[in-house]
Amino acid sequence: MDIVDIFRKIGPVVWPLLFFSVLSLSVVLERLWFWLRILTQEKETVDRILEAAGQDWGIAADMARQATDQPIGRFLFAPLSLPKNNPELFRLALESTAETELAQMRRGEKVLELVIAVAPLLGLFGTVWGLIRSLESIRIGDLGTEATAGVTTGIGESLYSTAVGLAVAIFSLIFYRLFQGLLVNQVKVFRKAGNDLEMLYLQSPTNFSHSKSKSNIAQPQAVVRDSTEENFIPPRQRTRNKFSGTREISTSDQSDSEK
Repeated sequence: MDIVDIFRKIGPVVWPLLFFSVLSLSVVLERLWFWLRILTQEKETVDRILEAAGQDWGIAADMARQATDQPIGRFLFAPLSLPKNNPELFRLALESTAETELAQMRRGEKVLELVIAVAPLLGLFGTVWGLIRSLESIRIGDLGTEATAGVTTGIGESLYSTAVGLAVAIFSLIFYRLFQGLLVNQVKVFRKAGNDLEMLYLQSPTNFSHSKSKSNIAQPQAVVRDSTEENFIPPRQRTRNKFSGTREISTSDQSDSEK
């Protein structure tokens, strides 16, 4: 039995089933190439960027820029490209980029979901259609004769459409679950890489240079202000002390003269 004979037995639903099978196969091949390219390069990219970030922030940013053809490279480059003076902006860049990249990784899932839901229904519709045609050809007078042999053959042939629809749906479901598992693993990878990069950011001395410079400038001003307030003498007090000292000198001079 060749493929043409099977298509003839399936009936008119063979064309939509063929369309969904080709659509599912194209999505599966594209996603397999996508995930294979990510899984073979991702770990090395993350290790190199994090190692460079612990030594030089600029080198890490350049390495992440060169890896922007990968999702993890774009994820790490977003915060690395920002100025190092705002931790909240750093975390916001990580979160927003992660959401964007993970959403792009889900590309093709809706197509597979459509094939999984529709293909069995198309197969069942083809079977029902074949049964209707077979049962319409039965006559009451032909029951129990050799004429009914063709009816049973038609019923058996109509089940081909259900089998093909189930095969397409099962094939799509297997890879759909595989891609979902890879996506869950990517969530873990993104979370770990983001946490490690944020820890390096918070531990970096450059992150606190701006606040230290402000404290160093403010401290001498406070010392000058305190010394000014302590050593300040009102004009009246200085004048009074001056004249009091003059009076004491004149009194001592007068006593010496009397002697």
